Amino acid sequence: MKRLLVIVAAAMSLVSCAALQNVNSQRLLQSGVYAAQALTLPKADVQAYVSQYIAQLDAQSMVLPETDPYTKRLNNLVGKLTRIGDQPLNYKVYRNPEVNAFACADGSVRVYTGIMDLMTDEELLTVIGHEIGHVALEHTYQQMRRSLLTSAAFEGLASTSNKIAALTDSQLGAIGQAMIDAHYSKKQESEADDFSYSFLVAAKRNPWTMVQAFEKLQKASGSSSMSGPVSNLFSTHPDVATRIKNISAKCEADGFKRT
Repeated sequence: MKRLLVIVAAAMSLVSCAALQNVNSQRLLQSGVYAAQALTLPKADVQAYVSQYIAQLDAQSMVLPETDPYTKRLNNLVGKLTRIGDQPLNYKVYRNPEVNAFACADGSVRVYTGIMDLMTDEELLTVIGHEIGHVALEHTYQQMRRSLLTSAAFEGLASTSNKIAALTDSQLGAIGQAMIDAHYSKKQESEADDFSYSFLVAAKRNPWTMVQAFEKLQKASGSSSMSGPVSNLFSTHPDVATRIKNISAKCEADGFKRT
């Protein structure tokens, strides 16, 4: 409740300033109300907003067709992994040299050709398992709701009814930037690592590939030719050296041998 009052008070403060600048103060006040609503947006609504953003992102990106070797490789790799719990998953490959992959609250998983070129199938699967872990553990939902809240405070994003508002291009852009700027916490990253580890073990895969994937990313990040693309992935995955150490210790404790 205290947080709600702070948001509304901030919006009213903006109204006072806007009145001096001949700005529509009513719209700003309403934005404060919308921001308060965004705090309690249910998961289904957040997923609907995410789907709008992903649709725009897909339209703006070079999505490889089902017949492309990259897409075939990804589809063969994920196999029957088409849902996590009650959340359906959908996969696409972006032709993009950045070393990156991400998953969103609506189950959209996007993999860049840059990371597919860098990693073996087993290593790539560990990254996908990690990103899906953020979805299964609702980290992506929590992050997206915060992004919606940020946009709502300034643009009146949230709907006043039960209907999902159609987002404008500027609002979608604001949400996308907020998602890029928002980082998962160390605790969330550790939880996603644990999810990926368990996912690999359940699939009868050697979890040492998680270590190998992180080591490869860490090595690539030190290369002048790859520091830019790789740094984008590391920007949301802090403390890689610590995580390598923790995962290695877990593999050894569980009796897995490094290949």
